Parts: sequence; C-alpha cells; structure tokens
Amino acid sequence: MGSGAPPSHPTGPSHSIRERAAAPVDPFDEAVVGLPAPALRPFVGHYLGYRQRVERELRRREVAGAFVVVVLGWGAPLDIVDPRDAARSAYRVDSFVAGTFDAWCTTSTVGVGTGVQLTLTPPAARRMLGVPLGELTNRALAAEQLPGGWLDRLRGRLADTPDWAGRFALLDAAIGARLAVADPVDPALRWAWGRLAHSGGLVGVGALAEELGCSRRHLAARFRRELGLTPKTTARLLRFQGAYALLTGAPPAGAPTEPGGADERGTGPAERGGRGSGGAAGHVRRDPYGPAGRPAGAELAAACGYYDQSHLIRDFREFAGDTPAGLMGSRSHSSNPR
Repeated sequence: MGSGAPPSHPTGPSHSIRERAAAPVDPFDEAVVGLPAPALRPFVGHYLGYRQRVERELRRREVAGAFVVVVLGWGAPLDIVDPRDAARSAYRVDSFVAGTFDAWCTTSTVGVGTGVQLTLTPPAARRMLGVPLGELTNRALAAEQLPGGWLDRLRGRLADTPDWAGRFALLDAAIGARLAVADPVDPALRWAWGRLAHSGGLVGVGALAEELGCSRRHLAARFRRELGLTPKTTARLLRFQGAYALLTGAPPAGAPTEPGGADERGTGPAERGGRGSGGAAGHVRRDPYGPAGRPAGAELAAACGYYDQSHLIRDFREFAGDTPAGLMGSRSHSSNPR
C-alpha cells in the first residue's frame, strides 16, 4: 500500500543478508529489508519493515496487481477506499490483508506508524492464510477478521519486539509454523499460476485448460475461487505489471516465487509429455526504450505482449487510473497493488 504501508519492493538490488537499511522511501522515514529463512523464500520473497511520520493527511492512488499484500502495523491507521464500491472499502485499519484487486483504489493516512509488509503470490497467500482468495477479491480485511486470529496475535508480538532483526526472526518462526500445518494448494492451480506468472501473462488460457484436461470455464471457476481472479484477468494484470515496471523502473510486482512457480516449471502437463502449451514459451521481450531512454507507447505495448497501444492504454486506465503518460507526470501513485 502506498500511504499506510511501504512500497511493495525494496529500492535497489536484493542482497543475501538478513537485514539492511534502505534509503528513505517517500513518504517513509525508514525502510528496512529482511530476507526470510531459506526454507521460506519460495513463499515470501522478502520482509519490508517501515516507519513513517505523516503530519498532513496523505492520499495516494494504488495500482492493481496480481498478488496479495499483508501489512502488520501499529500506530497510524489507514483508509483503503474502492471508488467503485464503498462496501468494499476498509477504514481505520493498521493491520490487514489486501486480496487481489482488478482496479486501482485510494489510500489515506496521517500520523506516526510502524509495521512490516509481505507481498505474496496468490498460491502462497492461499496456503498461508487458509482462506479461498475469492473471499478477499477487491477487499482489504482487517487482520483480526482472518480465521484463527494468528495474524492479529503476530502483530502484537511484532509491536512488542524492539528491533528489526528480532521482528524478522519472529516472522520466520510464525510463518514457518503456519506453513507446517497448512493444507497445500491444488497442484493444478499452482502450476497454472506459475505458467501465467513466468510468461508475463502471455500464455493463453485455452492452452492452460487443454494441458490440464479441463474446460476453460471449469479452470476459470476454480482459479477464481481459490486464487482470487480468473486466469484471463490474472494474465492482463501480469502484462500490466510488466509494462508498469518498464515504464517506471520499478521492480516487477509479485516477485516472490513459490512451489508451482519457478520451482516446478518443469513438472507441468506439457513437460510430462502432454500436448504443447503454445502461448509465450519462446517469447522474448524487445527493448522498448527509444533514443531518449524512455519507453515509447507503441514499443512498450509490443514489448509486453499487447495487441496494440490502445489495449495498453485501456489496461493502464483500468488498473492504474491514468494513461502511461499521465502516470509519469504524477507522484501520487504507488506500485503497490491496492
């Protein structure tokens, strides 16, 4: 999230250290990145700790993304407003889970706040949270409303821990214990997500259904219930995320991989002898940068697999609330999904 939580990615390249101080990230006074224990990294790419002081109400537009954000914070609360449906908005929350959103929303906050953010792929979130993500689509749910109360209890323990190293160690222990007893995600859905993610949304949904031996309708219904959005919408978001990253220079959103993504790419139906997948297996993205060193609209669309520039602009309006050119001229947006 933009104002009540840190950005979803650390600034600069990742480092194989437990903890590092990052330069202040507007509007955060402190941002610290921690690497989870090795066994957890397939599920959580990194921990991002933050501390912020906002003296005047800060409003931001948050862009959509095909991933789930968990924020465990204390201090200044956050309002998360979906302009399409007030009933899906959340007010005065400091710890929450934001499911996959298929449109932009706004956030606002004021005051002093501290916390930790985790960015999860949908399969990782489905396993860790123990809730079908269809119940969280386009919603931000307060941590105390999640089943079992474990996230809310974890938030309290994090708040009582005085330093970032201790907080990250606490997260390791709590998440490891949670995963040890969590039910696994349907391998077919996990595999389908991995194919979509690693193609940047360029694999055809029909090809996925054929490889899995089911109808497109059946795959869409299962995918939407368990992972939050349909495969078609997920593919659009993944293409948008790639274009957004090239346009802004931000790291691609949803970076953490989990079992069924990069770790099991060679165990899908096609690789076991099924029919070919088609789609983007051999697609190579072209350099979209023009002579001035900035992406041009038509080149950006082609590089990210869009049919044409109008489809790129449509997705930017829907998922980010503005055109690519408009976003580059504004400082009021965030690369987070909410």
